[in-house]
Amino acid sequence: MQLTGRMVIGFDRVAGTGRAITAVDPRTGDGFGPEYRYGDRGDVERACALADEAFDAYRATTAERRAAFLEAIAGRLDELTGVLVRRAVSETGLPEARLTGEVGRTTGQLRLFAADLREGQTRAGPLATGGEGRPILSVDPAGDGGPEIRQGRVALGPVAVFGASNFPFAFSVAGGDTASALAAGCPVIAKAHDAHPGTCELVGRAVSEAVQEAGLPEGVFSMLYGDGPTLGIALVTDPRVRAVGFTGSRGAGLAIAGAAANRPRPIPVYAEMSSVNPVFLLPDAVAARGGELAEGFVGSVTLGAGQFCTNPGLVFAVKGAQLDAFLDAAAEALEADPGAPMLTPGIADAYARGVERLEGRPGVEIVARGREPDAAAGCRAALAVVDAADFGPDLQEEIFGACSLVVRCDDLDQVVDVARGLEGQLTATIHGRGDDAARLLPVLERLAGRIVWDGWPTGVRVGHAMVHGGPFPATSDARSTSVGSLAVERFQRPIAYQGVPR
Repeated sequence: MQLTGRMVIGFDRVAGTGRAITAVDPRTGDGFGPEYRYGDRGDVERACALADEAFDAYRATTAERRAAFLEAIAGRLDELTGVLVRRAVSETGLPEARLTGEVGRTTGQLRLFAADLREGQTRAGPLATGGEGRPILSVDPAGDGGPEIRQGRVALGPVAVFGASNFPFAFSVAGGDTASALAAGCPVIAKAHDAHPGTCELVGRAVSEAVQEAGLPEGVFSMLYGDGPTLGIALVTDPRVRAVGFTGSRGAGLAIAGAAANRPRPIPVYAEMSSVNPVFLLPDAVAARGGELAEGFVGSVTLGAGQFCTNPGLVFAVKGAQLDAFLDAAAEALEADPGAPMLTPGIADAYARGVERLEGRPGVEIVARGREPDAAAGCRAALAVVDAADFGPDLQEEIFGACSLVVRCDDLDQVVDVARGLEGQLTATIHGRGDDAARLLPVLERLAGRIVWDGWPTGVRVGHAMVHGGPFPATSDARSTSVGSLAVERFQRPIAYQGVPR
């Protein structure tokens, strides 16, 4: 498939007129074409107008038709897997095997929502069907002779989706936010990510072509290029956009959430922003299997050059000889890490600055560094330690990359006290058993969207029970998830039908 450097607005391929960008290979630092130009407010206006025009017709489609549409997108992506992966490797430096698996995860998400639509599900549990795309969640039979009341959910309206840098498929143009919004009955306007513009074009065209083949209104999907402060904010503040899905940095997420809240009619923003995913190593686990834990920990920290949203950036454990042995084993394993290219030169620079700040922080000691990477935008892993007495709010800030900080506590009471003061997280992990673990669990329920027991948080399985969310600043709304069946509910609202004929 020949790349054109153009945006997707409905069924048209449109050349932007703004700033020009090209992809950059993070392994070499070299840029390569084609050239992509940013769109402007006129492009936002056109995409939003088309989405608004398409909304009523699209939300009225049957569950079967919408499911077939999602499956058609998945089928197109499956057919393009080789082309998509080759382009994404050159734009992100991520391994071919990882990206191939990510395409499969992306198509799996689409098919999961398609299956749910067919089964009449937009939340956990079976639902009765209430007509054209209107699932009925519950029925009050009005035994007192009054009118029957039925409860359903209706789509919110056009959704703006901001793709992520670290998942060019699963959290990007056709990723979970787009898939769940489309499943909910909402048209999508996706903002492509500058880190992989060619990959975005390939995926965006595949979605647009699926819209055409399904005979759906062209405004069901559009994709724009542009920077966040101008085109992104213009998209969020357009009155026809009714919700936002975002994955990225805390600063960008807060800017988007602020713009949405300050609209004359505020809209919900579902932003995944920042998480350091604390791990709690309890004394019994460290004593029984410290070497095994050290190996698993380093593998989780360095996976994907630490560019997953669930890499463990903080570890809490009780001081003692067993923790010292764990740290020695972890340092040895981390020093053998060869490093890997990061997604962009800018991300690599930000990582290096973050490690430098950590190293210069009083009370913090860098105990191990990985090997110097060969890539131009490489990540050199880092392991640091600090005593709990010196641990402060500044050390909760995410360093996006393969870096983790071990906090040495005097006893379990101090572990629990520190845990109570942590910011909201996507995940929290416990290694341990018995009363100590039971005491910690309710603290972590208030802290995180997913609790991992005797495992590692890196990676998010797509399934009905998964929650990929958490209290602020992990996300802007802790009541939702961006992965799994419940993701659809972000883009719908409840509605009651009282006395309305079936």
